[in-house]
Order: sequence, then C-alpha cells, then structure tokens
Amino acid sequence: MSAVKNVIKDNYNMMLLKDYLRKQIKDAGFSHAEISKTPTGTRVALHVTRPGIVIGRKGSGIRELTERLEKDFGLKNPQISVNEIEKPDLSPSVMCNRMASHLERGTAFRRATMWTMKQIMESGAMGVQITISGKLRGDRSAFEKHVAGILPRAGHHAEVIVDEDIAHVKTAMGLIGIRIRIANKEKLIPEFELIKEKEDKKKKSEKEVPIKKIEEVQIEGDVKVNTDYIFEPSKEKIVLELIPKSLKTQLYKSVRDSFAAEHGARMTAMHKATDNATELRDDLKLTYNKARQAAITNEILEIVGGAEALKN
Repeated sequence: MSAVKNVIKDNYNMMLLKDYLRKQIKDAGFSHAEISKTPTGTRVALHVTRPGIVIGRKGSGIRELTERLEKDFGLKNPQISVNEIEKPDLSPSVMCNRMASHLERGTAFRRATMWTMKQIMESGAMGVQITISGKLRGDRSAFEKHVAGILPRAGHHAEVIVDEDIAHVKTAMGLIGIRIRIANKEKLIPEFELIKEKEDKKKKSEKEVPIKKIEEVQIEGDVKVNTDYIFEPSKEKIVLELIPKSLKTQLYKSVRDSFAAEHGARMTAMHKATDNATELRDDLKLTYNKARQAAITNEILEIVGGAEALKN
C-alpha cells in the first residue's frame, strides 16, 4: 500500500511541477517537459519556442529556475536542458497558450478559434479539433466545438497520431476552458498511408481510361443514331458513391433533428416553468394582500369598539 501511495505522490508532484513550468515560462512558448530521474540527479528537458527567454542573460534564467526546482519541489541536482520546437503551430500546448492570450486581450472567442485553426492547418496538420467552453456570451455556460480536416477520435489511431492539451483563461465574463486536439501528418501509421496510396492509384487509373468511339448506325432515311452512351464515371461507380452519401446525409439530418427537438423541448420546459413561477408568485402576492387587509380591518374594528366602550 505504501508503494501505491508513493506512486500517487510522485505523480501529483510531477503534475504540480508541470503546472508551475507552464506558468513560469509561458512567455517562452512552453510546449511540454520531459522529467526523468537518473543516478546523478533529475533530468528536466524543456521544449519551448523561444529558448533564449528561458536561458536568460548569461544563463541567469536557467540558474534561477534550477534553484526554484530544487528548493520548492525537492528535486535532487536538477539538470535542465532547453530544446527548441521545430513546428510550434503543431503543438497543442503552444496553441492553447496563444489562444488564451488572445482571449485575455479581449479578442472575440470565435475569431480567436478560427485564427488558431487556420494557423494549425496551414502548418501541415492532418486535422484539428478546438473545443471552447465556459461563459462565452453571458451568465450561462456554453460550449462550441470546431473541427477541420481528418481527426481520428478513438482507437489506436487516435493514440498514435493525435496530441491534445487543455488551458484555462480568466476573462471579464468568467473562466473559459480551451481544449485543442491536433492530428499530425508526420505520425501517420502505415494503414493511413496505404489507404492514401490506393486512392491516388485509383484516381490515376480513372484519368487514364481511354475514350471509346461511339458507333453510328444507319437506319431508314439519312438519319444517323448513336447506339451507345459513355458514362464518366461509370454507372456502377455513381451508384456506389451516391448510396453512402445519401445514407450519411439522412443520418446527419436525423442527428440534427434530434438535437433540434431536444433544444425545443428544453425551451418549452423553461417557458412553462417561468409561467408557473409567475402564476405562483401572483397567487402568493394576492393571498398576502388579503391577509394584510384583514389584519388591518380587525385592528380598526378593535379600536372603534374600544372607543365606543369608553364613551358608554
């Protein structure tokens, strides 16, 4: 049991350390940190976009960071190395921090989301998904999800080629959470490559199909009629492509209809609840006014009765 507690404690300390590094070297474009224990000490590899900010003038930044890690987190002889990221736009951590800084400066959340998505896709990503949630427009919490490109969502493919990170930013409206998932082309597994190669070969073969000459047959009179028709692409291919697209469209329509029905039911329920609350408030107000008027009337009658008794 003690071994389990030690593992949990170590993981918790590592989580606190990574959160501290994320905040401390945020301006340097922090992506992630690799921490490993060696016989000579603790090796900390920092991956950032601007190593010069971390190193500091004449290594002052590295020395200060080493002292803080050794003093506050109890790392034995920390050995810090700084590595520059080749493609920062494909790092979820870097893009989360950039988007958070845009939101802190007052940029509209949808504009910041679209700008971030455009930067990621232009850098060569296979796909990207950005989820933003929190108090986006008012007092009520909401969330939006934006997707571009091809992004595996589950299974072994998602574990291999998809990286993700989460960031939080505090704005005037409240706390907003950002989650970015990026599918990197450089991590393509062989199955994806084989599918792509097959599609390319298929396209080439379709382009190289020779055009057949249409025979003309002489019938009664001088009118010539074509006896055959050329389908480009073939009738079989048209049917095979249209049927899946039709099924996908119908499935998507049913899903959107269900979402619309759910939102409509919620709106109706909220309207009914508001009407019921208003009616209950009016009834209670009327009851209170009646009771108050009755009490006032009783007090007046008692005063008048007492005055008449004194006269007699």
